[in-house]
Amino acid sequence: MMQTDGPPEAAKPEPAKGLSSIARRGAVLTMGGQFLTIAIQVGGLIVLARLLSPKDYGMLAMVLAVIGVGEVLREFGLSSATVQAASVTHQQRTNLFWINTGIGLGLSLATVLCAPLIAAFYHTPALSPMTQALAITFVLNGIATQYRAQLNRDMRFGRLAICTVSGQATGLAIGVVMALKGFGYWALVGQQIGFALSMLIFFLLAGRWMPGLPRRCAGMGEFLRYGWNLMLSQVIVYFSRNVDSMVIGERFGANALGFYNRAYQLVMLPLYQITSPAGTVALPILSRLRDDPKRYDDFLLAGQAALLHAIFAILAFACAQAHALVDVILGERWMPMAALFQLLCIGGMFQAATNATYWVFLSKGLTGTHFRFTAISKPLLIAGIIVGANWGVMGVAIAQVIGLGLTWLAALAWLRGTGSPVRRLFTDTLLLLVGYGFCGLAAGVVPWLLHLSGIAAIAAGAGVMIVAFGLLYLVSPHFRGSVKAVFRTMAIARSSKAAKGSVAPN
Repeated sequence: MMQTDGPPEAAKPEPAKGLSSIARRGAVLTMGGQFLTIAIQVGGLIVLARLLSPKDYGMLAMVLAVIGVGEVLREFGLSSATVQAASVTHQQRTNLFWINTGIGLGLSLATVLCAPLIAAFYHTPALSPMTQALAITFVLNGIATQYRAQLNRDMRFGRLAICTVSGQATGLAIGVVMALKGFGYWALVGQQIGFALSMLIFFLLAGRWMPGLPRRCAGMGEFLRYGWNLMLSQVIVYFSRNVDSMVIGERFGANALGFYNRAYQLVMLPLYQITSPAGTVALPILSRLRDDPKRYDDFLLAGQAALLHAIFAILAFACAQAHALVDVILGERWMPMAALFQLLCIGGMFQAATNATYWVFLSKGLTGTHFRFTAISKPLLIAGIIVGANWGVMGVAIAQVIGLGLTWLAALAWLRGTGSPVRRLFTDTLLLLVGYGFCGLAAGVVPWLLHLSGIAAIAAGAGVMIVAFGLLYLVSPHFRGSVKAVFRTMAIARSSKAAKGSVAPN
């Protein structure tokens, strides 16, 4: 039944299953969906890389690097505000829906008007119609925002996973068909629009909710303050993550950006597809535990261990077998990006390590503190990337790695005094960096000594990495304890079957 009126949608008491069972179920459903999403995206990479050129990807990356900030503005931090709030009335949710939709419409119109300026910035006239076509995604995503947020708030992780997987599959199908028909870079545009439209349709079907008319005096102040601080932080973070594409596209052209963008996206594929669902599960749980410091810290540390084991294992192996993976997945013409891919894998590890600090900022409602940290740290990263561009595309990649490593250390230092287990967050991460660095080194050196390449090198590297992992597990008690923490990540809240609500945003 669609909801049209009613009391606040507070976090309702659940039957005696407790947060641990919710977390376990949510992790299984969400990660299952993400594995399917990764499979779809990898399949898309393999197919589209053979149908399209680096220049095609570079042109799309040029546009998205500039207009992608609109997605941060359109979201306005309000989906996170919805998830974190103690209660949300139907009218508040309605107002949030219209705010996100209105911002999306405004951004869409602004993007259409600014399209010629973007084309002029990159000295590429063909970017203007591309930009105007992609403008519609702001409206589609604006309408979908609160539907996604409410599914997350209600911990309906199964529905979220189904919507995401279905949307990815639909968008990819559209892109592949257009590429086969010879549409070139327009196939990538079609994939983006198809994904946004299909996701909206699936969220509408899953949400079963119809917004009313917006009204004043619905108590929106807390939501807007939380969203404003978070949005400002995310805008700065966005530019720090995309200034590299802007600089490379403007200085070195679409072809060079195409190689860099595919390397970056190959790293972001496992990174985002693991950190995003991990945050989807962790943030609602941490928000509910923040008045219980012991259980909060236990869940945070166990969650970080699970997250980093998964990401470090993938990125360490990818770094070790970069040349073989690029050859097998993308094809020989993409080999110039292999060295870039190796550097960005290292940067991705530092970016993943910073994720647990982001959970702390958001779950404790410290969006103002997070904004101040971001306002200082990210401009320094941006400046480093601009300086690194003087040494070409490789200089940009090296600057990324150094900047992301320093950002991780700075985030930990910033959390001192918040009651967070900063020392453990640091030492646990350092242990895993060293451990998986050893595993990755072994996985790269042995196939190289045997003069293997392609699939043979990948298979041999995987076997060596498993052996190295097992050796570490046997000889290092700390590493063994970290592995065991993965299996108890979601079993922290056994003793509490009552208090299920989170605290309102600060």
